[in-house]
Parts: sequence; C-alpha cells; structure tokens
Amino acid sequence: MRTDHQGSGRGASASRPAGPGSGGTSPEPRPSYADRLADRLGSGSIGGLLGKLLFLGVVNAGALYAVMTLLPMRAWAPLAVVVVATLALDVIYLSKRTLPMKFLIPGTIALLVFQVYPVLYTGYIGFTNYGTGNVLTQEQAVGRIVADSITVPDGATRYGSRPLVDDDGELALLLTDPEGQRFLGTVDGLTELTDTDVVGEGAATRVVDRFSPLTLGEAADREAEVLGFAVPVTDPDALDEGERGDAISVQTFTSAAVAIQRFEYDPATDTILDLETGTEFTPTEGTYTAVDGTTLSPGYRDVIGWTNYERVLTSPAIRGPFLRVFLWTFAFAVLSVVSSFVMGLGFALALNDPRMRFRRVTRSLLIVPYALPSFMTALVWQGLLNTSFGPINRLFNLSTPWLTSQAYAGALPKFSVLLVNLWLGFGYMFLITTGALQAMPDDVKEAARVDGASGWQILQRITLPLLLVAVGPLLIASFAFNFNNFNVVFLLTGGGPPIQGTLTPAGHTDILISYSYRLAFQGGRGQDFGLAAAVSSIIFVLVAIFSWIGFKRTGTLEEIN
Repeated sequence: MRTDHQGSGRGASASRPAGPGSGGTSPEPRPSYADRLADRLGSGSIGGLLGKLLFLGVVNAGALYAVMTLLPMRAWAPLAVVVVATLALDVIYLSKRTLPMKFLIPGTIALLVFQVYPVLYTGYIGFTNYGTGNVLTQEQAVGRIVADSITVPDGATRYGSRPLVDDDGELALLLTDPEGQRFLGTVDGLTELTDTDVVGEGAATRVVDRFSPLTLGEAADREAEVLGFAVPVTDPDALDEGERGDAISVQTFTSAAVAIQRFEYDPATDTILDLETGTEFTPTEGTYTAVDGTTLSPGYRDVIGWTNYERVLTSPAIRGPFLRVFLWTFAFAVLSVVSSFVMGLGFALALNDPRMRFRRVTRSLLIVPYALPSFMTALVWQGLLNTSFGPINRLFNLSTPWLTSQAYAGALPKFSVLLVNLWLGFGYMFLITTGALQAMPDDVKEAARVDGASGWQILQRITLPLLLVAVGPLLIASFAFNFNNFNVVFLLTGGGPPIQGTLTPAGHTDILISYSYRLAFQGGRGQDFGLAAAVSSIIFVLVAIFSWIGFKRTGTLEEIN
C-alpha cells in the first residue's frame, strides 16, 4: 500500500506543471513584436523581412518613376499595367497566405509584359493607319498643321525679340522694331514702351515693373511654348467683314516677325478652317479632308477597322505577292524541319552504334554549326556563295548566281537558303534525337530482332514511332521557328531576288515575316506599320493553327504507342 501511495504521489507530482526552481522544463518565451510582425508579413526572420521590404521599396520606387513618366504622356494602358502589377506584388509578398503566388507572380508579370502585351499591341496596330504621314496623335497633328500655316510674307516687319516672364509665370516678349522703338507683346496685344518702362540691363532687366527676362535654363524648359508664342497686333473688333488680322510670331529666341495664319482649328466642331478660301476640313480616317478630297498634312493615327486585312486579301498589289510568299513560307518551314530532322537523325543513328569509333569527338564537331550564332553563319555563307568572289564558285571555276538568279521563280536562291538553314538546323536535331535514342529501352529492339525483324522494320515500326512521341513537340516548335526565321532569309538574300511586276516590295525568297518587314520599312508610300502589323497578326494565327494541328497529331501518336 505504501509503495502504491508513494507511486501515486510521484505520479501526481509529475503531472503538475513545474514551477520556477523546480528543475522542470520552463515554458517557451513569447516571441518579440518584431518576430511576430515578420511572421505576419510572411517572413521567417527579421533579416528576411528587411530584405523583402528593401525589394518592395525598389519595385515601388521604379513604379512611381514609371507612373510620373507615363502620366503626362497619357499612356493609360501601360500606366494601368504598372499600377496593377505593383499592387499585386505588394499584396502577395506582404502576406504569408500566398506562398505559391510568390514564385508564380514574377513569371506571370514577365509573360504579360513581354509576350501577351506585344501580341495584343501588334493586333491593335493592325487595325490602325499607323505609318508614314500618320505617326502623330490627332492633337499633335492639329498643332503641326496650324503652326506650319503661319507664314511671314515678304516685306513684313521684323523685330528683335527677347522672351520675358512675369511673377505668375506668364510669357511675354520684349520687341524692338528696326527704328529702335521697344514694345511689350502679350497675349492681349502690343503695347508701346517708354524709356521709364524698361529698367536695368541684361538679366536684371525689369519691364513695366512686372516682367523679367527668362534665364537660359527656363528658356530651354519652355522652348516649345516660347517658339509657339504669338502677339495679336490687330483688334478683332475693328476688323471689317472678310478682313484678316496679323500677329507677331516668334521665329527664333532672338527674332520675331509679323506673320499670317492660314488655318484655324475649331475644337467645338473638330474642324480646320482655311482662312483664305473658307474651305472646311473634317477628320476622315486619320486625315483632315475637304469635300473635294483635298487633305492636310500631316495626318494622325486612327483606328480604321479591317481595312489593312482587306488590303492583304483583296488589293492586287498585295494579294499576289502575299499568296506566293505564303506558299514559299510554308514550304520553307516544312522542308527545313524535314531535311534537318532526317540529317540529324541519320547522324544520331550512326553515332549511337557502339561499333562507331571516335563518337564523342564526332558528336562535338557536329554541334558546332548549331552552337555558332546564326547571324554570323548566314553572313559567312553569303560570302561563300558570292557570284564573283565566293570561294565555292572560284574553287569549281563556276559563275553560278546562287543568291540572285531569277530563273525558275528564284529556284536557286531558294535552294541556297534551304541549304544554309539545313547547316544551321541539323545540329539541333542531332542533339535531341541522340538523347531520345539513348533513352529508348534496348529490350524492345532485341525482342524485335528475335522475332526476325530487319533493321529497316525496327526503325520504321519501333524506333520512329517512339522517337516522334518524344520529339514531336520539338518538331512543332522548330516549324514555328522556321515559319518566322527572319535572320537567315534577310541576312543571306535580303528576301531577293525581287519578284518582277509587283507593286509592293517582295522577293522570291521572302517569307511572311521578311515580307511584313519590307511593307513596314521599304514600301512605296513609306513606312506602313499598320499593314505590317496586320500581316504579323495573320502569321500569328497561322502558326497557332499549324501548331494546334501538330500537337493533335502528337497526341494521336501517344495513343497509338
């Protein structure tokens, strides 16, 4: 009984919480306020919290600078992206409940900014008339038209001019006529000055005790405002019907002259009036146009709907070259993928045989063309295939125009482009097929050999199906890459030789991407970014369709295997 009592006593004593000095385990200390704050903000330590705050501080400082830059430009779409992305980063990185998003959000933002936004913006440009003559905004175009219409007639009075500013920042001009008489020119008109109205010299000059000269820094900051400043010199109420008033317009920082303004803009009706003839110009698809079809220059960027796409499909000047270029683009992409795949697979099969000697050295040499920059290799081949000085023609005593022949729809330049692209692409195919072959189980092939299958039957019915399942997506990606392989075409042939009889710049070796580049920068009407963006959008849709079909076929192969 005593033993039980003592045992129960010890058990009771052990179940009680240990007090101070009892020798038991003391309770864990309560975390400090800094540690609790760090945990609440999703950081494991004070150092991690400080690093996170430093990172977010840099991000928010950059975002603030971007907002201050974009706001005066009224670039609302980029501004919205910056604000939303910054707020998303702040919320996600200051919460411990969004751990997966901390890893996903940087890549997502990069995807939206560098891939999704350029695609959407290119699609938008395809619906506009953006190009030569239509680069400015409507407000900028109106300002340019009105400013360019201010002319100085022969025999007009010319003044020495000095820009002034009053205490409220309003501009004025200190004008001196050829006889030495000085005037104060403001937006309200011209005022003759006496000697007592002008006090001091140089930078200390004071005019009517209100105006002082602009400093060099102030003049530079307000250059556009100063050069656009005009002083009316005729009272509008004193004009007879049909009579025009003149203004003193700034020509340079030190000179001004009486000028006549021909065009006047009415913001209420959004029209421009010709003060000489009374003709009214209204905005029509990016230009101010009169009833008789006369237009004012420059125009402005405007949304014109499906016009660019209609031009691609219906305009004889574009439709003919476009269809030829499209067919060659498709053939170029398919032939490039097939030829490089066959050649790369052939080398991979040969070097996968253990009986082959010097396999490592040979494999290293075969990937050299792929490892070199494509633009450099294309330029080297351009020199090798030069008609007059190329080593190939000189070695075999030929004068073959590899890159410039017009015969048979440019068949020889097309062959040259395919040859160079094969040289650049087979190394990539060799690498991926070598890896796929080495990953295949050998027992499947051994079983086929035991059943009496020949080497060709094993390749056709076992190796190739298994290989295509592995490399199928890569072949689709290679097709999409070659569909837009601008470097090889542009650097090797420049898209030439030119297709005879076309009204738009197009060559026999042009693919769609190089053709759109020509439309954008080498067209007869100047730069046509809207039309080029429309062609680029069509390319995007075509590549998406072909890729979808390819991936669907890849899925069929997986089901078969």
